[in-house]
Amino acid sequence: MDTPTYEPAPEPDRTPRPSTILAEPATHAACAREYADAAGIRATMSKQECTR
Repeated sequence: MDTPTYEPAPEPDRTPRPSTILAEPATHAACAREYADAAGIRATMSKQECTR
């Protein structure tokens, strides 16, 4: 009888990367730009909210 072989899943890449959040200072312009860029995300979340 043949013994089955097991190949483990490859390890995820856990290499440290620089934080994009900390890459630029939190200015009013940066916050406003980030808020405007996330309009679609907020709309999707609003549609998905449970209204019980």
